[in-house]
Amino acid sequence: MAVIDVAGFVADLKDHAVDHGFHVHDERHFVETYSLRQAWEVDLHPEDACGGPLDLHLALEIDPRVLLSFEDAVLELEDENEEPPDIHRFPLHFTWALPPLPHSPDLLILATDLAGVGGPELPLEVSAIDSYATVTDGADRTVGIVGRVEVSLTKVYQGQQDLLCDVLDRCHEVSAYLLERAPAWLGETY
Repeated sequence: MAVIDVAGFVADLKDHAVDHGFHVHDERHFVETYSLRQAWEVDLHPEDACGGPLDLHLALEIDPRVLLSFEDAVLELEDENEEPPDIHRFPLHFTWALPPLPHSPDLLILATDLAGVGGPELPLEVSAIDSYATVTDGADRTVGIVGRVEVSLTKVYQGQQDLLCDVLDRCHEVSAYLLERAPAWLGETY
């Protein structure tokens, strides 16, 4: 029996995201048959943006070697009240997606602004991809924003409920920032 219920953690994470103002749309679980690596993916967005244009994709990557190493560390503890070493972590990725932006923002300014919104709790990377339907067409620019944090298996094992509160708050602030500016980037006027 596993010492950590990963499926239960993901279910709690979805509930926690709802408590922080997100609406969950879909969940997927992938298992690679050769290595037994797993990925849990959740599609969500802020409650007030059900009609778009922003989507948030959350992905938790499970490395079986890390999980087994953590289980060994827990089973080696002599006292059940003893805390396992806090050295095992799973990566958790947050990816924001917008449709192609006809009036794309300056990436340096966007990255600088989002660094202030995400803060040290949620480091963010900003990138862009220019796509051309034909050589005579102008570029369609898609902006990508990715945040990466690590989930401590020791804290999951201890059942710390507020493990990702600050991160989810920052995710909501980043989403609000993007939603506020998206109409101008999309060329929509209200």
